Amino acid sequence: MKILVINAGSSSLKYQLIDMETESVMAKGLCERIGIDGHLKHTPLVEGKTVFDEDVAMPTHSEAIAAVIDKLTSPQYGVVNSMKEIDAVGHRVVHGGEKFASSVLINDEVMKAIEECTPFAPLHNPANITGINACRAVMGKVPMVAVFDTAFHQTMPGKAYMYALPYQYYLSNGVRRYGFHGTSHRYVSARCAELMGKPIEELKIVTCHMGNGSSLAAIDHGKCVDTSMGFTPLVGLPMGTRCGDLDAGVIQFLMNKYGYGIDEMLNILNKKSGVLGVSGVSSDFRDLDKAAAEGNERAQLALDMFHYWVAKVAGSYVAAMNGVDAIVFTAGVGENSKATRAAIASYFGYLGVKIDDAANSKRGEDVMISTPDSKVKVFVIPTNEELVIARDTRDIVG
Repeated sequence: MKILVINAGSSSLKYQLIDMETESVMAKGLCERIGIDGHLKHTPLVEGKTVFDEDVAMPTHSEAIAAVIDKLTSPQYGVVNSMKEIDAVGHRVVHGGEKFASSVLINDEVMKAIEECTPFAPLHNPANITGINACRAVMGKVPMVAVFDTAFHQTMPGKAYMYALPYQYYLSNGVRRYGFHGTSHRYVSARCAELMGKPIEELKIVTCHMGNGSSLAAIDHGKCVDTSMGFTPLVGLPMGTRCGDLDAGVIQFLMNKYGYGIDEMLNILNKKSGVLGVSGVSSDFRDLDKAAAEGNERAQLALDMFHYWVAKVAGSYVAAMNGVDAIVFTAGVGENSKATRAAIASYFGYLGVKIDDAANSKRGEDVMISTPDSKVKVFVIPTNEELVIARDTRDIVG
């Protein structure tokens, strides 16, 4: 079975074609500037084919999907002979609210439910819907599956997902903690159990998805019992440009002080805060590491804050689960910054964590970076959200 995985944004579309017999990626690519001038980079991962990296007219997502299909089936760039070889499509959908606790086969009823969740993710769900509709228009009756970022966190108990607001806001408006990065947390926790040689149902794991957007999850015997993002991806840790947890009174104070409207205020909290706002240097942790090494105190402060918050939230999850067997680092920063991993792990002495410096220097592979005598195991596991989507699609369709 060959499955096309689609992750549609408002003006972009990422994709991978995966052969599920070997779980190998046959081709991957990115459509950019959809609705503007359009650009496609298509990379076939089979011998004898060449990369396509050129401008392509893409007035809408439908033209983008058509361009992807054209390259996948092209004699020069393609990896399949025709569309008939593509058995199903798996779509990333950001928000499923309380409607979806697992992935589902897409039909008209599911599309309506995804649209009803749009107020919870007004920037993401419309783009996901557009991508689904574009695929349906171009690919006809090929079965399609929706895989939700929020679904994995639907196992959280009420004490973890409820806010201490008047209960009516939850009943009438669905105001609660939902969490995000669910496919990533799900993948790396399952992979961690495999590497430990134990059933995930016997383990307590803290997963740390650390990138420009960052979140932690407490996974108790295979079930998410808490996560750091909330009603939106804005809260939790200080991130690249997002503020993380914040006293709501600060928002009122700044709006009154500077005359900000709510949209301007949210733009500041989402796009001008986090380590960028503190450092004044960058939202890229590589730039912060360089600036801090050159003596930039604000860059060092931003890094220190991030490390502290990851360690603090992870510690709270150890308490929530009454113990921990493993801690996992993943995503852009988690997979690539040995300094960040070491700094965070330095807070875990009370857990008996010991880091192997040589192992911590490795990149691009599954690796245990704790020493053999470390009481809690620490892993770096590159995330693979596309594979999660493909597996769910295969299981539902096949």
